[in-house]
Amino acid sequence: MQDLVPVIGIPAAHEPARFGAWEQPAALLPFSYVEAVQRAGAIALLIPPDPALVTDPSQIIARLDGLLLAGGADIDPSYYGESTGPSTGPVFPDRDATELALTRAALAAGLPILGVCRGLQILNVARGGSLIQHLPDVDGVGEQHRRHIGTFVGNEHEVALVPGSLAARVAGETIHSTLSHHHQAVGRVADGLMISGTAADGVIEAIEDPASDYCLGVQWHPEADGDSPIIATLVESARRRLRGRGGRVAAA
Repeated sequence: MQDLVPVIGIPAAHEPARFGAWEQPAALLPFSYVEAVQRAGAIALLIPPDPALVTDPSQIIARLDGLLLAGGADIDPSYYGESTGPSTGPVFPDRDATELALTRAALAAGLPILGVCRGLQILNVARGGSLIQHLPDVDGVGEQHRRHIGTFVGNEHEVALVPGSLAARVAGETIHSTLSHHHQAVGRVADGLMISGTAADGVIEAIEDPASDYCLGVQWHPEADGDSPIIATLVESARRRLRGRGGRVAAA
């Protein structure tokens, strides 16, 4: 039987990279995001920063069934009305502008959205919220969300999820063990979003839009956890939306 295959858009970074004999700017995305989407039965479509999409994101949003906002570099604080702190950066404004435009267009279109780490922060900033630029500057927080740079090992911690929230439903539990790697977090929560997960130190770990079928941001990294069901739930939400719209049918 033919099945519906959703297309999940994943904005990519634009950063220097080294591969083979070359060192030059590249469109980058950890392949763990792609693998998680593919395992769930969807097509992963990488979207590099593009001024045309900043001007008119609808041309790509119409081709997507879901949006996955990946982790990565700090967001330029000017997008939430602040100057750049000493621990923030480097920033990549072309990526920020593209992702913010895509997120706002996806929200307007009712597209299922999952933000991961930086992606949660993009979701909050796109809706008018702000960020804490450096968690160790906050009393009682310190470095426990990023004890070890460049690895998730040693950065694990539990997150308490609000019972009945989308975050708790997709995680399948209210105390969720997570893989963490971040030094920033949500500051002022945007209007219309609710906090649905917190760490023991009070850092906001999940936000969502209760008025949407699927609009969730998590501060941890489910793409790096082979046992996490979270990205698969984004794909399933996209599949339901595709089915409800008459959809595209995959070739046999």
